[in-house]
Amino acid sequence: MASFFRDARLPQQRVVEGVPFPAVLVPSAPAGAGGLDEFLAAVRSERASRLEPLVRDAGALLLRGFPATTAADFDRAVDAFGYEELPYVGGAAPRTNVVGRVFTANESPPDQKIPFHHEMAQVPTFPSKLFFFCEVEPKSGGETPIVLSHYVYKRMKEKFPEFVEKLEKDGLIYTRVLGEGDDPSSPIGRGWQSTFLTKDKAVAEERAAKLGMKLEWTDDGVKTIMGPISAVKWDESRGRKIWFNSMVAAYTGWKDARNDPVKAVTFGDGSPLPANIIAACGQVLEEECVAVPWRHGDILLIDNWAVLHSRRSFEPPRRILASLCK
Repeated sequence: MASFFRDARLPQQRVVEGVPFPAVLVPSAPAGAGGLDEFLAAVRSERASRLEPLVRDAGALLLRGFPATTAADFDRAVDAFGYEELPYVGGAAPRTNVVGRVFTANESPPDQKIPFHHEMAQVPTFPSKLFFFCEVEPKSGGETPIVLSHYVYKRMKEKFPEFVEKLEKDGLIYTRVLGEGDDPSSPIGRGWQSTFLTKDKAVAEERAAKLGMKLEWTDDGVKTIMGPISAVKWDESRGRKIWFNSMVAAYTGWKDARNDPVKAVTFGDGSPLPANIIAACGQVLEEECVAVPWRHGDILLIDNWAVLHSRRSFEPPRRILASLCK
């Protein structure tokens, strides 16, 4: 039977270790042939044979030119993949639920870049897959650059073997000060009530403890201390080490009225991270990344075990939606 999907190449793609990154699929039939239901049926029928092997090999898959155009369509498309939803507990970004299992992506101001990170790498329960959807194309900029984690690990290990050795031995501690309510002007502006999905401090304590997080209450908020938590993980399914942390993001981007980024992340023994190595790691991430400009209707599926992502600044309008899966 002919496939509903056809491989495509984009100028921004890179070939990493012989595999195009990200994988890109477009409709095999001319545009407009078949509606949303046909697309969803094709996702269900070709998921195991075609789509998942691509995600496994490439780490990320872009679906372009399919008839999903609204948040509700995207919700149905995520559902068609059949992954279980992961509630957003413990994440830092301010987000709003749009429909079903779909949320806005980080709502921080357009002039701010969001540095590279694995989704929720600073907590023990993180999504294994995440979906992004372009509901409104940016006027300019606003790409979501992606980079292969095992490759970043490899480059860092070559450049800074002692640093990486200490990182693997000690892990990292992440510290973040949260207000009560959300602060949409900050990229890490989620207040404690929406972080722990409660207004009750005792329930927040309980949920934090489940994440292995310590809370220290202040007059107008709370300090959260997470770790030591591993900064390099072993990807069992692919048999390789990955750079699974939010070190560069925390050190360079966890900055607002309450938070000083230099204190936001330290080695697991409490000693400070070297600024020059953080800067060099930021450079490696930029050098190795791929940034595909968003088009309306794009669906990007990221394997959170393989790929870090970020966000470039943009000129509005831009509306990217997200969905997290266990």
